[in-house]
Amino acid sequence: MKKEQKVSKDKRYEDRHKEERKAKCMIWGTSVERPLAEEINKFLKANGFTKVQLIKAGYQALLKEAEKKK
Repeated sequence: MKKEQKVSKDKRYEDRHKEERKAKCMIWGTSVERPLAEEINKFLKANGFTKVQLIKAGYQALLKEAEKKK
């Protein structure tokens, strides 16, 4: 299969499943200062964590912190 055909096929698949993906997941368009982002990426890679794990763990920590404030 030629690259052009594959790109076209992939695009059609993406178009057909766009709403399904939007209902399932959310992308946050945010940015972090490069030095901090590089530090975080280095930590995650060294310890075998994913960015999703980082977000979930941070969220759990903030939930606990918020409970203490109540």
